[in-house]
Amino acid sequence: MVSIIIVNWNGAHHLPECLQSLAAQTYNNFETIIVDNASTDGSPELIMTCYPTIRLIRLATNTGFATGNNKGFEQANGEYIVVLNNDTRAEPDWLARMVAVAEENPEVGMVGCRTCAYGDRDIVDTIGGRICRDGMSRGAYRSQSFAKLGLNPVVEGLYPSGCAALYRRAMLDETGFFDDDFFAYAEDTDLGLRGRLAGWRTLIATGAVVHHKYSGTGGVFSPLKLYLVERNHYWVAIKNFPLPLLALLPFWTCVRYALQFFVVLTGRGSGAEFRSTASPTECLFALAKATRDALIGLPGQWQKRRRIYRAKRISSFEMMRLIKRFHLSFLELLDYNRTTG
Repeated sequence: MVSIIIVNWNGAHHLPECLQSLAAQTYNNFETIIVDNASTDGSPELIMTCYPTIRLIRLATNTGFATGNNKGFEQANGEYIVVLNNDTRAEPDWLARMVAVAEENPEVGMVGCRTCAYGDRDIVDTIGGRICRDGMSRGAYRSQSFAKLGLNPVVEGLYPSGCAALYRRAMLDETGFFDDDFFAYAEDTDLGLRGRLAGWRTLIATGAVVHHKYSGTGGVFSPLKLYLVERNHYWVAIKNFPLPLLALLPFWTCVRYALQFFVVLTGRGSGAEFRSTASPTECLFALAKATRDALIGLPGQWQKRRRIYRAKRISSFEMMRLIKRFHLSFLELLDYNRTTG
């Protein structure tokens, strides 16, 4: 059995399409759990009225993506746990393809899929994730033509995107689920790296397709998103990076900040979003606050690291090889070669 968890916050305009796509799945041995993060747009009423068979967990406050999914996991019955964004539409064979990969590969703890740009099936949103030297991460092959990639139906990945991912319960019983401290963003990277350190593999079913309205809930860019992404990238590295890589974290973060400052000044790539939605002062304040709070949380994250590394089943050298294999350059992260107009 599969438990599909959808965390919702003011997503009443997204939910009908998402839930209708689940009703059309060819694999039907699943339960759907929606965790509502104190929505004020009528989402809970919509679910109770139109989708009475769905299990609804109503939270009193917005606990974020990480804790929201954890609340759903506490009540999930499935052998496999699937997380799915509310701003998605899954193709009918999506779940069947992911479950088949998990069933055929017992050493695999995580199965990802191909998320594509909403409205254009050929344009990739993510096919698994890749990671930078400083712990920043992003979906692999973003904005590329899937037809031109020539990928096999199943490929290995570092970790699956939390937009639409399947996790084996047996792995989660070892590693735990998402880190509540993250609130949102990079919690899937953290869980994926923890799973890899515990010896579990990741496979991506490229034929399992989900159409995704990228940042349909959180927005493409905001000072809050910048703060969370920047704070959490420190914690991803602190918890999971082998010491030789971790020692270089301040250096590589400064290198990325310099490049980021340049793309903001020139308006190239992601710099266009920065300039159009926030002032330089707001960005600098978010970065400073993220660094401060990452340091405040350092002792707690270091304790988690110690537990992770005591239980790891692969060597630090193997982990370094994985990070190198699925490396993401800073220029790719910042979409430097994408021009706007």
